[in-house]
Amino acid sequence: MLDFTHNDWKARAAALSFRNQAFIGGRFVDAADGDTFDCINPATGKVLTRVASCKTADVDAAVTAARKAFNSGSWSRMAPEGRKTVLLRLAELIRENLAEMALLDSLDMGKLVTDAATIDAPGSAYFFQWYAEAIDKIYDEVAPTGPGDLALIRRVPLGVVAAVTPWNFPLDMATWKSAAALAAGNSVVLKPAEQSPLSALRLAELAAEAGVPDGVFNVVPGFGETAGQALGLHMDVDCLAFTGSTEIGKLFMQYSGRSNMKAVWPETGGKSPNLIFADCENLDKAAEMAAFGIFFNQGETCSANSRLYVQREIKDAFVEKMVALAKANQPGDPLDPASKMGAIVDGKQTERIMRFIEAGKTTADLVVGGKQVTVDGQGHYVEPTIFDEVDHDDPIAREEIFGPVLSIIPFDTEAEAVKMANDSIYGLAASVWTDNLSRAHRVADAIHAGTVSVNTVDALSAATPFGGMKQSGFGRDLSLHSLDKYTALKTIWIKYQA
Repeated sequence: MLDFTHNDWKARAAALSFRNQAFIGGRFVDAADGDTFDCINPATGKVLTRVASCKTADVDAAVTAARKAFNSGSWSRMAPEGRKTVLLRLAELIRENLAEMALLDSLDMGKLVTDAATIDAPGSAYFFQWYAEAIDKIYDEVAPTGPGDLALIRRVPLGVVAAVTPWNFPLDMATWKSAAALAAGNSVVLKPAEQSPLSALRLAELAAEAGVPDGVFNVVPGFGETAGQALGLHMDVDCLAFTGSTEIGKLFMQYSGRSNMKAVWPETGGKSPNLIFADCENLDKAAEMAAFGIFFNQGETCSANSRLYVQREIKDAFVEKMVALAKANQPGDPLDPASKMGAIVDGKQTERIMRFIEAGKTTADLVVGGKQVTVDGQGHYVEPTIFDEVDHDDPIAREEIFGPVLSIIPFDTEAEAVKMANDSIYGLAASVWTDNLSRAHRVADAIHAGTVSVNTVDALSAATPFGGMKQSGFGRDLSLHSLDKYTALKTIWIKYQA
């Protein structure tokens, strides 16, 4: 664990240099037209660097490099043990550069550096290690046939995988997709969100140092309407994995139909419910985790538990606990280890959050928070905000806000709670708090979500798939199941003399 003081982190941040060019074919290059965009620290509003703004020509170059590398077999046909060795080395390089990787994400999108240093960056190293260790443990199949026939069922890499990732967990989301795609033998073209490209560019440099061959891992920073769209429409991209909004996920599916019918794996929006039953004995723990579920990462989490359903008989007491926790989780300088919440990613997202809050003030009871603030007179910050007695059909209870805003909705019966929990276009995650084992199983089975956490929040592991249902998309990251989307089943049928 990195145990630096505020001054240590600030000094390290001041000494940091940034990779700001695209990474294509094993080297850093400017955008073809020389265009750049400002990369801004949301905690201060200051420009960190100017980053190459990739467009169609740059995407074409990256895909060409990726295809050339794939066809050469330098990675795609490398022995499994060889790919394993390289990815294990990449995991170690991330660990060796943990403070730098944590700072890049903290400075880029405003998250607490302590979270980035203890959760995000170590998690990225672990996931690369996990998929590296899985490479030589995946077996092909032999189908049952009659005499004289041998049918082999092989799982083969697709070719060129595009990964379009969000700004809320820049390094982690890049890793979740790239580690699995690379482990399967594909070449990757990664487009990080324009708000947070820095850790992806440094990851590319570490991948090359680890021994990933030129062209196998490429990074094209840029905007969704340029670089993202170009990847979606590209005729030589075999698969596109996306994490982001439902609206953009639908666009990528349209791009697939307009181009080469590439596989598209969307992991999109969420409005996760958290159900607190009166038979939960440890309400203090339930409240603590409910606060974590909405205020962690400033609420900028697709699976954030932003709908809190509380059984009416315990609701008032539970609201008091939540208000106290909100007051104890005020935003501060992301580089200060004492801070409890960081900055919102940019001014546009801050304005969106505040529009929801202002509207909520007219329809529900604001019990804590509700203000946009600054830290040391600068930056984009929003107080942890809780609305009580929210109508289930209120926009603050139905739309993804992507900020530290919690809606509390009372319920009387289990059936009522389940009905409201499922009454959403989203189905990414949910939580249930109860000490009744039968209720735990019954409610978990009844809720339509990709992950249902019982007596915890946002349970997650490399060994379990992460993804949703309904308009939260059907993509799955993590676990061995994620390899399915980066591979194809290929049958080889051999006729021989019996």
